[in-house]
Amino acid sequence: MSKRFWALLAATLVSIIYGVTFTIAKDVMPKYVQPFGFITLRVGGSMLLFWLIAPFFSTEKIEKADFPRIIAAAFFGVALNMLTFFKGLSYTSPIMGAVLMVTTPMIVLVLSAILMKERMKKQKVFGLILGLIGTVFLILYGKSVINASNATLGNILVFINAVSYGFYLIIVKKLMDKYNAFAFVKWIYTFGFLMVLPFGWNEFQAVDYANFPTDIIWKIGFVVVFSTFLTYLLNLVSMRELKPTTVAVFIYLQPLFATIFAISLGKDDLGWVKIISAILIFTGVYLVTQKK
Repeated sequence: MSKRFWALLAATLVSIIYGVTFTIAKDVMPKYVQPFGFITLRVGGSMLLFWLIAPFFSTEKIEKADFPRIIAAAFFGVALNMLTFFKGLSYTSPIMGAVLMVTTPMIVLVLSAILMKERMKKQKVFGLILGLIGTVFLILYGKSVINASNATLGNILVFINAVSYGFYLIIVKKLMDKYNAFAFVKWIYTFGFLMVLPFGWNEFQAVDYANFPTDIIWKIGFVVVFSTFLTYLLNLVSMRELKPTTVAVFIYLQPLFATIFAISLGKDDLGWVKIISAILIFTGVYLVTQKK
């Protein structure tokens, strides 16, 4: 198996985990933990895991000159990315939030062309558009866009989240080319934790940890270990071999896997629109991930 195959597999696993997370996180927030408190839990828990595990995989020292890039990656990939997404979702409808989130691959394509001078190949652009159509179709079909307390502000925040993640993918690519992922990811999460702490401390303190039901403890554990810690590592594995645009296109698979998971639990039903959307998404992802 080639390194590219493992990179594509890692990116697919990230989409599956995120797809499952949508359903699991809803059971935790906001009933047991408020959004910013949950972010503090996620980032803090993952930071501890990275510091515990990193010495077994890498003893590389980070050059001082690279710390500004690491701090930028922490800002765009952890702090701004998570805070704007959760806050945005609290103002807008989940449907509009999801639609805006999947504009990320198009944003990454434009940013890569501007910042990395990456050529915008016709096949890749066509694949991105095809995937975007399929994803928006899947999210919007039969859904309501009401129940938004401040849709304009919410939509702006979710769009900032998408742009932020695009910047992160491009910033972290140069670190991946230079270091083992374990050498710097612990620092990204340390700086990220310091950045989210002022926003989440009050909500983090307010949580009644002693009265958590067992299933909620397991669900929080899943979000920290799998949806944050493991997905971050898998994303970095895929970043080593793939271009930022190719990694970003796997975002299209997240609503699809979320739908499949909801159908398997009996919380959603399968229809022709979902089948056609799935075909468009998979075709788009296939076109983007092909080298030629």
